[in-house]
Amino acid sequence: MSPDLLASPWRAAPLLPPEDPFYTAPPAVESLAPGEVVRARPVEAALFGLVPQRITAWQLLYRTCDLDGRPEVSVTTVLLPADADPARSRPLVSFQCAIDAVAPQCFPSYALRRGARTLGSIAPLELPIIAMALRQGWAVSVPDHEGLGGRFGAAREPGYRALDGARAALAFAPLGLDASAPVALWGYSGGGLATAWAAELAAEYAPELRLVGAVAGSPVGDPAAAFVRLNGGWFAGFPAAFVAGLRQAYPELDQVLRDHLDDRYRALLGEAEQRSTFALLLRFLRRDVSRHLRGGLDGLLAEPALRRILADIEPGTRAPAAPLLVVQGVRDEVIAVADIDAHVERYRRAGATVDYLRIRRGSHLPLEFLVVPAVLDWLGDRFAGRPAPAGTTTVTSVVRTQRALRTHLAFLGVALRMLTGGHLASAPDPEFASTPAPEVVKVL
Repeated sequence: MSPDLLASPWRAAPLLPPEDPFYTAPPAVESLAPGEVVRARPVEAALFGLVPQRITAWQLLYRTCDLDGRPEVSVTTVLLPADADPARSRPLVSFQCAIDAVAPQCFPSYALRRGARTLGSIAPLELPIIAMALRQGWAVSVPDHEGLGGRFGAAREPGYRALDGARAALAFAPLGLDASAPVALWGYSGGGLATAWAAELAAEYAPELRLVGAVAGSPVGDPAAAFVRLNGGWFAGFPAAFVAGLRQAYPELDQVLRDHLDDRYRALLGEAEQRSTFALLLRFLRRDVSRHLRGGLDGLLAEPALRRILADIEPGTRAPAAPLLVVQGVRDEVIAVADIDAHVERYRRAGATVDYLRIRRGSHLPLEFLVVPAVLDWLGDRFAGRPAPAGTTTVTSVVRTQRALRTHLAFLGVALRMLTGGHLASAPDPEFASTPAPEVVKVL
């Protein structure tokens, strides 16, 4: 590949991905190996786009593929503790954000950058969680797992993009990572679904990765059931975003929608492609798609093409080789615990090792933050090579132990330091040294 210099990534207002030449695929992307880096640049991470963070961050454009195996490119943002020594290897966590939207302003590669307009996006809310992983001394890859088209809900693709993002991070020399470093996956909600796909595909698609475990929080389980259950309720925007993303990935769906939906709802789907996650939740609040359907919801769900798509996007049909921790709220108002129970059972029948934690107290979004201590402990054990537990545990709360309380206090301290742009120290390790600021954008 011929060298190429890009515009400075330190601009105050970054371009949206469709407008940014960094995201442009090379002419012969099919000639590249999966995970091969096309282009790289250092970026400045910021909380809500406003508060610069003392975190070393690189963005990598790399080769990956879509659900049918066709080559394409995607981007991951790889973060290191600010005091990380690039000569010292460390574990890598692939963190799949809960993008839960189609609009490019919600992609992590945009939303985590300084100057980004992040209102209504979920990724900035998850940056403190990512910082807690950095605090352990781990590197974190944050892929745009929906791809450049925002294909929310598509089968397999999020897994390919996450795994190829990990490949890219491990191979990119300035990060100082080792190809044999242990790798783990982590995500919640839509990011949990992406994590489940990556865990299922890893052994076959990326067998060279030393994947030691995956944490899937509230990973949807049954997208078709979630669509029906959430329709017409407070979270009807999620099904709308799901449909908007699926029609990007499955062209045959567009004709089904034309046959069944009125012009009004199809126009709303066009709006959903432009709105951030929380904005589309407000726009579709309590909107019942049945009011816009010819033949009713049952008629739509009976369409053979749609049935094939819904069967394709259901996870759990193959057993992940690496152990899993699945976390789910019993009273979750967005994802039904019964769907996750069934998802876990499918994995176990297929032979997977699953540690399933069910939590009685806590609603959907707060639980992502409340389970951080349990997740960090579980991942730390996997990186240390300890055997993974298996079984189902149902607890009233995950914040009652002294250890969890200490971690939550540390989490609060990290969040406060991030709000003020303070230093985020990694796990105590006297061998860590400052990482020199990169001066040259490398294109590979």
